[in-house]
Amino acid sequence: MKNLLIVSFLLMFHISIYGQNSSSIELLIQKPYLQIPVKNGGQMQRVHVIENGHVLHYFSVEIADNQTDWFAYLDVKKWIGKRLVFKLMDTERQLDLTSKIKQVDEDTNAQQYTETQRGKFHFSPKRGWNNDPNGLIYYNGEYHMFYQHNPYGVQWGNMHWGHAVSKDLIHWKDLPEALYPDSLGTMFSGSAITDHLGKSGFGTPKNPAMLLFYTAAENTWTQGLAYSLDGRQFEKLKDPILKKVTNGNRDPKVIWHEASKHWVMVLYVEEEGEQHSMFFYRSKDLKQWEFTSKFLGGKKNDRYMYECPEFFELAVDDNANEKKWVLTGGNSQYAIGSFDGKTFIADEERIFSQMGRDYYAAQTFNHDPKGRRIEIGWWRTHTGGGGSKFNQSMSIPMELKLRNTPRGARLVRIPVTELEGLRSNGQHLKSIALSKSSQNPLAALQSETAEIRFQLDTKNTEILYLNIRGLSIQYHVKEQEIVLENMRIHLPVKDNKQDFIIYVDRTGIELFSNQGEVFIPYNYNFEPTNTQYKIHVAGQAVLNSLSFYELNSIWK
Repeated sequence: MKNLLIVSFLLMFHISIYGQNSSSIELLIQKPYLQIPVKNGGQMQRVHVIENGHVLHYFSVEIADNQTDWFAYLDVKKWIGKRLVFKLMDTERQLDLTSKIKQVDEDTNAQQYTETQRGKFHFSPKRGWNNDPNGLIYYNGEYHMFYQHNPYGVQWGNMHWGHAVSKDLIHWKDLPEALYPDSLGTMFSGSAITDHLGKSGFGTPKNPAMLLFYTAAENTWTQGLAYSLDGRQFEKLKDPILKKVTNGNRDPKVIWHEASKHWVMVLYVEEEGEQHSMFFYRSKDLKQWEFTSKFLGGKKNDRYMYECPEFFELAVDDNANEKKWVLTGGNSQYAIGSFDGKTFIADEERIFSQMGRDYYAAQTFNHDPKGRRIEIGWWRTHTGGGGSKFNQSMSIPMELKLRNTPRGARLVRIPVTELEGLRSNGQHLKSIALSKSSQNPLAALQSETAEIRFQLDTKNTEILYLNIRGLSIQYHVKEQEIVLENMRIHLPVKDNKQDFIIYVDRTGIELFSNQGEVFIPYNYNFEPTNTQYKIHVAGQAVLNSLSFYELNSIWK
């Protein structure tokens, strides 16, 4: 698949821009956007944007012939007053682009952010496909979330860096694309930092630059750098900051290491024999990088330490005198150990930190003003069916901590307190005794979205049955196991008590238990008409407390 992608990319750039089987249109750019009609599942067209024979931009899109599902938009503000050619490449299908591509003043679609399949409190792109979160950072009073984005379709491709900002981690505003594909490649994942010391030369300590580190993929597989002084406009360095190690090396994670006074980069590299590896580099100026060590993961289908590295230090039980470093890959499996600025040495490896499905490539925010380590992951919510204009979403934001357990230090996830601002219509029930014949204590509660918190006294309980809008969850106390459709997840009981926090949105649930040590994200696209919740038991049980909140939409 990688070789096919590379061949396709090279063909895209080297075929003559005047091939005889192409349709084209020349436009004098007078308005800020070009509107392109899209038909999901239609014939894919490769488009070159050309000025004076030079390819400025390229993308693939399913241009609608008759019926249009939605509109994609190309931001052309920087080319206003110039003449550009828009050319279809390598196609036998001739389209009259003069009737398809239109200049418009606004970037909008009908029912924007009100679609019935869009999660109400999970970020999803205004349009197009998203996958990995990239460059999570707090900068100049805002949280910035960049992400892998295809603005021209609801399936993977055309990798740009999408961009959204928030004041509170909850309500997000989509901004124009931050990074576009170029002659070096499409824009794969990476990270962002604030150069507080001004070592890069792009800003000063008083006006520090935001730096984005990314992979130019599918062509050169080099690592690139872009910078911004306002968090809106980004300028790429012309040359890569790190040359290719192997095909497919990607996803640079950059952090500051205080003890050694160096910047550190962790880069995924696939070595001979499909060996998954994390390479470590260090730098003083963020432009020249020195290789220092590597950490080996699994091989082939053993995806331990496969792509999307994340690397950070946390205090154990909030004890500043006891800290550990955590290294993870795309599937969130992690190692805990020590780091001297050059080499990561694991004390314990292959620890699972999430037990659900469709959660991947999680990243954490640099420079949170409260000093927290906050994670957001890509949540594969499969919302691109029919004529949908968007596909996929992100998880809720969660604070990561390290907690001592009988098995050693372990990551725990805690939903950020900012989520409490979405609560409405709270219902609180105190000690409830349940038996097989008990009435459903949740019968009067109906909502598309919910935050449910309860503690279960398990002393005489055999099975706890939960039904969330048609999704069945069972907790088998004796086996200490959650059964969720075809999944079985170990959930140990401590002192005959078990705690649950469950967030419910249109696209699934995120379940937390064991004070956050167990995290189960689970995509389940609910039927809109079923808003009921049920709880009952086999044997006997006591709910020591139960709180139920409806959660407001973040899009209002």
